[in-house]
Order: sequence, then structure tokens, then C-alpha cells
Amino acid sequence: MPRAGLSEDRVVEEAELLADEGVPVTLVELARRLGVQVPSLYKHVAGADDLQRLVSIRAKNEIGDVLARATVGKAGPDAVAALAYAYRDWAVAHPGRYATTLRAPDDADPLDVAASSRAIRVIFDALAGYGLVDQDAIDATRIFRATLHGFVALDAAGAFALPDLDRSFARLVAVLTLSLDQWPALTI
Repeated sequence: MPRAGLSEDRVVEEAELLADEGVPVTLVELARRLGVQVPSLYKHVAGADDLQRLVSIRAKNEIGDVLARATVGKAGPDAVAALAYAYRDWAVAHPGRYATTLRAPDDADPLDVAASSRAIRVIFDALAGYGLVDQDAIDATRIFRATLHGFVALDAAGAFALPDLDRSFARLVAVLTLSLDQWPALTI
């Protein structure tokens, strides 16, 4: 019988907290934090891989929700700026969970595919305001994500020792929107 108060949601929530605290998410550490023995966790998750999968799916859904809320009623540069700031804020606030959103979905896992698609769809929708569809939307989405991830990762690593980080981020957003405005002129 499962321990009272312990559920899959509770187990995954605690794993999310561990991840965001920078603590390795192991079943041993998770059991210690929850005050149970490791075998008790198997009543709620199928093992370490399943736990990582569940944390990733929930994180992808959460960042998708955050991005969607940020862009409601916005288009063009306003939508891109809203996406960029929401992305950065969420990634900084949830570094462990953010790391789990970076891998491509497992095509054999419909929940993972749906969660990943949901977050990417928000970006595609914002970029559609620039007339970007098909391969152009894919390229622009990759550029958007790579640029933001680079900034977030360098910041997290302490690489930005100079002052006025927010000003630099605002410039980054301005450069992104300028490049999207100029997209038709970019030939490859």
C-alpha cells in the first residue's frame, strides 16, 4: 500500500525541487528527502529513468504554459520580447527543470512529444507574426532557442561578470527582433 500523502505527483514535485536546488536527482536522495525507503518510490515511479522522464515532461509543459501566458494578445516584436523574457525568467528560476527541457522528445513517448510540441508551438505561433512558416519557422525557432539558451547558460555559469546584464539582454532581444524583421533579406 502506498504511503499516505505520497503520490506520483508528490514524488515528481520533490524531484523537481532537488533538480532546481542543484542536487543530483537520485532515488536514494529522493527517498531520503521524502522520509521513505527507496523501494517505496517504486509504487509511484518505475525507476530513475521514469522519474527523469516525468520531471522533463512536467517542465516542458510548465515552460509551454509560461510562454503561452506571456504572449497572450501580443504579436511581432512584442510577442518575441515577451517570449524571451518569460523564457529567461523561467530558466533562471528553475535551472534543474530547465535543463530537462533541452533534449528532443522521445518519439516513442506520446506525453513527451505532446509536451515538447506544446512549448515549440508557442514559439512558432509568435514567429508566424513575421510570416515565418515551414522551414523558416524551424530555422528561426532554433536560432531563438539557441540564442536564449546561450545567454541563460553563460549567466548561470557566472560568465557575465561585467555590470548591467539586463541591458545586454534587452539588446539581445532587440537583435533577435531586428533579424526577424529582416528575415526575407537573409539569403543562404
